[in-house]
Amino acid sequence: MIDHGFTQTDAGLIDRYFLALLAVAGVLGVATAARFFFVSWLGERVIADIRRALYRHLLRQEIGFYETTRVGELQSRLGTDTELIQQVVGSSASVALRSLLMLIGALVLLVITSPQLALLIVFGIPLTVAPILLFGRRVQTLSRDSQDRLADTSAIAGETLGAIATVQSFAREEHERGRYNQAIAATLSTARKRLLMRAALTAMVILLVFGAVTLVLWVGAKAVLDGEMSGGQLSQFVLYAVMAASSTGALSEVWGDVLRAAGAMERIMALLHRNPSIGDPERPATTPRKATGHLRFDQVQFHYPTRADKPALIDFDLSIRPGETVALVGPSGAGKSTVLQLLLRHWEVTGGQIELDGCPIPQLPLAYLREQMALVPQDTFIFGASARDNIRYGSPLANDAQVEAAAKAAEAHEFISDLADGYDTFLGERGVRLSGGQRQRIAIARALLKDAPILLLDEATSALDAQSEQLIQKALQRLMAERTTIVIAHRLATVQRADRIVVLESGRIAAVGRHDELVQAGGLYSELAKLQFAA
Repeated sequence: MIDHGFTQTDAGLIDRYFLALLAVAGVLGVATAARFFFVSWLGERVIADIRRALYRHLLRQEIGFYETTRVGELQSRLGTDTELIQQVVGSSASVALRSLLMLIGALVLLVITSPQLALLIVFGIPLTVAPILLFGRRVQTLSRDSQDRLADTSAIAGETLGAIATVQSFAREEHERGRYNQAIAATLSTARKRLLMRAALTAMVILLVFGAVTLVLWVGAKAVLDGEMSGGQLSQFVLYAVMAASSTGALSEVWGDVLRAAGAMERIMALLHRNPSIGDPERPATTPRKATGHLRFDQVQFHYPTRADKPALIDFDLSIRPGETVALVGPSGAGKSTVLQLLLRHWEVTGGQIELDGCPIPQLPLAYLREQMALVPQDTFIFGASARDNIRYGSPLANDAQVEAAAKAAEAHEFISDLADGYDTFLGERGVRLSGGQRQRIAIARALLKDAPILLLDEATSALDAQSEQLIQKALQRLMAERTTIVIAHRLATVQRADRIVVLESGRIAAVGRHDELVQAGGLYSELAKLQFAA
């Protein structure tokens, strides 16, 4: 049109070119829609895979990892960090793909149109890429810092909202609001630095790109004046140069998103590359379907990593026969709960060994070892689900009749039946709709339903009233007859019928015997008994 002008003789030629342009627009529409769908769907699938892999990996980490890592930070990596990656894979990658193809196509057509002027564009590309690489590393670092600060805010909010009753009881709402505001301020400060750096990167890229286009246009105008090329060729060249420049600018924007996602991916990969310190053995021992329940603690030593100077257990030596009930008593911090933690392999012993049916427990698959034990912890956790699902957590394949039988044995059937929807009643997050004693009975029913050969009771009746405790003690006595049972209790009235009572003091076994024997022998147990039974 530019070289030949709008003359009637070229009308047919113009019609053909505009029809071709319309066809290109149709192909562009279909291709763009296909690109958007497939790349976006790819992003959804990639993020789903990352979240699955990360969540599976987090579930394999040992208890010690969670004692030093805030859950809110892990939630941030599962949520916010993966969303950033999804944005890049599902959106920015689509823009990058389009821009890259446009850039390649424009460069090829530039060379075809005018090889001499195309050389100027080619030489200008390194000048554009250089600042992207120089600024990019700084943007990536700031992006990682920004995600860390965002994780801090998530962790503080999760911690505070999880303990809202404590916060309100101590009237610390303003204090917690101040902590959260400080975290938000730190997040904004880091985000401001990141945005300034990205803005500077974008400004420099645009200046260099369109500066190069202006230079090429000036050189081309000189060539037209000298008769070396036509006005139409120059216009064509400028059109391709603008396409190339726009595509390069879009790639620089996408590169900023990629760098931000790279900071998030670094945090995710740091988790995925962390191997749990406790896991399955490379060559697990052959195991029967169900253990007999013979336990042996052989000169066990243990230090918590955070308290390496103070041993939690010293020369702990104890053998428990199948079906025997052993009670662990002693003051707080004596090492009672540590025994159960080591038995479940939440921690590894630092000396000696623990055996189940004659096999050292590190040689057993973790899932098998823990399937042989049913735990009723002191701090009962109730999931945000129905009463039925909470009890069935002990045995997912149990039918409704088995669930109700376990609830009856744990004296939980009556209060569950009185709930609005009975066993299908939603118990609220962490069981907020239940009293402490009711939560404890749900946990006992859960353990009973598991029907494991080893029963671990860590202050299992601590939250019950006297009447409920008597009823549950009868149910537990019937169950203990066929199970190896380890009972931890501060209230000595709950352990008087144990086959043996092990008295712990400062991580050592101070005495072993039955209730009457220990009372008559004097010592720590006798003193505890006098204090508790004085009335």
